[in-house]
Amino acid sequence: MNAYNFFYWGPLLFKIKLQSQDLKKCAELCSKKSSEVNDELVGVIKHEHYVSTSRYFKIIEPYLNSFRHGYEKWYGKPLTQAMIVNRAWANFMTAGEWNPPHRHSNCDLSSVLFVKIPKKLKEERKAFSGVGEGPGAISFTFGETRPHSISCKGFEPAEGDFFIFPANLTHFVAPFKCIGERISVSANFRLEFGDYSQ
Repeated sequence: MNAYNFFYWGPLLFKIKLQSQDLKKCAELCSKKSSEVNDELVGVIKHEHYVSTSRYFKIIEPYLNSFRHGYEKWYGKPLTQAMIVNRAWANFMTAGEWNPPHRHSNCDLSSVLFVKIPKKLKEERKAFSGVGEGPGAISFTFGETRPHSISCKGFEPAEGDFFIFPANLTHFVAPFKCIGERISVSANFRLEFGDYSQ
């Protein structure tokens, strides 16, 4: 076989799994008693509530080192800026609710952590035979849909899955029908110089 190369192309979509004790701490931050942010978000979701950015950052900070490693491998240069959480909120998604294709503004990177997945959602996914990733899935799109290209990547999230991606990467969440709450935490990061040291 002749030697060949292939090239990384497009944005970095990073995924890591939180340890159970860290996931539990994040779940404790999710409360419907905190301030609502429904009027500022695009989701067709009744309950979207702020999460403490400082407490959330303290839990996820160790995982950002892995993101930095992945960033350097993907782009061929280190991420030297500090990652500051400037906003975090919990999404309590129930049957029939969804998030349309959107991007995040006023930040550099975005993230989503899946805290709780309804048990019956797995059964609903098994029965699904339509187009796309299925009920409750998160999908990311980039560029044009055309032959010989991958322009969409979807995931059936599991509890503890944590994604980080460029804030301008379009993403959306499909609705589901089963009983139960699909709880996730979304957080936006801004990059600042001078605060990060390896």
